[in-house]
Amino acid sequence: MAGIADELSSSVTSSPLASFMSISPTSLGSPYAPWLRDLKSDERGLFLIHLLLNCATHVAAGNIDQANAFLEQISFLSSPDGDTMQRIASYFTEALARRLLRSWPGLYRALNPDLPESSSASTFHACRLFHDLFPFLRLSFLVSNQAILEAMEGEKVVHVVDLGGSDPSQWIALLQSLAARQEGPPHLRITAVGESRDFLTHMASILSNEAEKLDIPFQFHAVISRLDTLNVESLRVKTGEALAITSLLQLHPLLAPNDDAAAPRKHFSTKIESFLTSLWGLSPKIMVVTEQESNHNGSTLKERFMEALYFYAAMFDCLESTVPRQSAERARVEKMLFGEEIKNIIACEGLERKERHEKLERWMQRLEMAGFWRVGLSYHGLMQARRLLLGFGSDGYQVKEQNGSFFFCWQERALFSVSAWRFRSIVEAGYRKVIAYQIEVCFWIPFCLELGGLVLVFVLLIVSMRRTYSGRSPDILGLQSKLTTGVYST
Repeated sequence: MAGIADELSSSVTSSPLASFMSISPTSLGSPYAPWLRDLKSDERGLFLIHLLLNCATHVAAGNIDQANAFLEQISFLSSPDGDTMQRIASYFTEALARRLLRSWPGLYRALNPDLPESSSASTFHACRLFHDLFPFLRLSFLVSNQAILEAMEGEKVVHVVDLGGSDPSQWIALLQSLAARQEGPPHLRITAVGESRDFLTHMASILSNEAEKLDIPFQFHAVISRLDTLNVESLRVKTGEALAITSLLQLHPLLAPNDDAAAPRKHFSTKIESFLTSLWGLSPKIMVVTEQESNHNGSTLKERFMEALYFYAAMFDCLESTVPRQSAERARVEKMLFGEEIKNIIACEGLERKERHEKLERWMQRLEMAGFWRVGLSYHGLMQARRLLLGFGSDGYQVKEQNGSFFFCWQERALFSVSAWRFRSIVEAGYRKVIAYQIEVCFWIPFCLELGGLVLVFVLLIVSMRRTYSGRSPDILGLQSKLTTGVYST
């Protein structure tokens, strides 16, 4: 089955429908025209794509009347329980309409009241269904656990920090794997960070019972906090522990600016910089990061709209290929998870925009600048992930490896990335730079010796060290500023 994402890609340049790209609202006619009713599914899908692109252009330009005309057409053709493109169009239409409504804050607030408690419960349920209907979270659990097991081989005391409070099933699997270690299980501490006290209490009960069954020394520590306000001291990392950190789709909200100022967005957000630096200060032996593999953090609506349309087209296509259209669970995931994410990406700005997904190449830059060193995920982990997919019942899902990181794909499109990192000491960060300067000095030594200039050799060594430490005394702590500014990023 050809994916809707492929159809979307080809439709933009398909000659029979190229005229739709510049279609005007006045040429649309009535949305109830008979010819619209007679469109076949593929034709309707292509028409919807071009209506959406034109509508987004007018919304971005603030052309309310023209945007409204396109919204009327799209609303007639789309449906949250129709085919794939109809469903996608339904949620993108709502997002574009919400963005227009923000021109009238009072009207927007009246039609979209804040319902934090019910919204939180619905989102939690939708995330649970996402775990059940897609393999992506289970793949991340498996790959993360394997990376932790390999990093913690031989360790007697292991501390795992779960940023965001993952599903207990991940840590049950880790407990079982640790119990089977040839050298015996370590003393295990799990610290889970989350906003729901009830969920973390439930998680503590499940994991404590499992550890007792397996006869593993175990402690659970819950930290009730959002990540953007987390004090790392509350994680209670102790000297002598081998530390592992996992982050499953948790870091991208920290890319939001520190304030709502209208100043141009910096290449790196201060909020994420400070958070990653605080994690680096804990000296983790392994940190596993899973994030969406798409760029939904562009500065313009047009850029975000196109990226989101491609990404969610693939996500909806996954469901179309594996779950019946009539499924209530599918409808709930599409509405409460994907629909809410689409609205946040398209309709929101500033601090309100939380879904700031970025690709691995950008996360690599941030993590390296914060002082982390990338660790290649193992071939054994790759084989385990591919074996899991064999039992999922669809050959559209793939796991690909690239430069030691894994990508979870639908067909050929990467949707999620998993990468592993470890603490890089200041000495390691500066080591390569120091060696480079020492090689430079060694190049000049024979010439100095021929001139009988042992003093010159000594002077060159001093100069090289001063260059290495940017004029500071050769104190190891002096390298910290260079590390955080990216001078020693690899």
